[in-house]
Amino acid sequence: MDLFDLTGKVALVTGSTRGLGETAAKALAKAGADVAVCGRNPADLKRVPAEIQAMGRNSAGFELDVLSKERVKEGIDKALSHFGRIDILVNNAGTNYRVPAIEYPEEKWDLIINTNLKGYFLVAQAVVPQMIERGYGKVINMSSIFGKVGLAMQLAYASSKGGVIQMTKVMALEWAKQGVRVNAIGPTYFETDMVKQILNDPARFNFINERTPMGRWGYLPELEGTVIFLAAPASDFVTGQTIYVGGGWTVW
Repeated sequence: MDLFDLTGKVALVTGSTRGLGETAAKALAKAGADVAVCGRNPADLKRVPAEIQAMGRNSAGFELDVLSKERVKEGIDKALSHFGRIDILVNNAGTNYRVPAIEYPEEKWDLIINTNLKGYFLVAQAVVPQMIERGYGKVINMSSIFGKVGLAMQLAYASSKGGVIQMTKVMALEWAKQGVRVNAIGPTYFETDMVKQILNDPARFNFINERTPMGRWGYLPELEGTVIFLAAPASDFVTGQTIYVGGGWTVW
């Protein structure tokens, strides 16, 4: 058995039309998986599957609004109809808003918690039953270094990502004996659309580099190995864990 071979497996990745989600989707395809690409941008829902198909994998795009239970079910049902099953789920869709806690707007709090935390719950609830029926599945929840450490101006985001870590533990406990492993990844800063504006803020950019023991941001390919490991047979006896891909940020 090839411990890192995903040939014949089907993965679904939310928020996979850009950033970390796109990186995760393409990493799984490199390891052999067919991939359901999920997001809301019509152009990218064509572009990313086409690029995965060019690798020789089956891939298709599905509109998925994680804020709505009905829209989640609709999107997951379409993916299941196309692929027949989902073996690997990567919950990744997310957003952020940065202001001091005392000024935080309620509507922004609701948006971030509902997207980054409740959305993971809704998607897992729609996908995992068919995993349990087959006695096999891998769920990977994308958390953050800020699920473990605090940082000013990250009130709702850090709260949501801490919640993802606890959600991962509970899901892992409930589904362990049913063949479904649930783990989380906690990335640091990678150059994605969500955070690349920091490159124009020298003070923040330098703070991140100085705060990171390795002295730099992550490169997107450095996330791929962790995604593949948690999706592959190599991690079959690992569940309920969070792996931080943070250049040492969380060891302080």
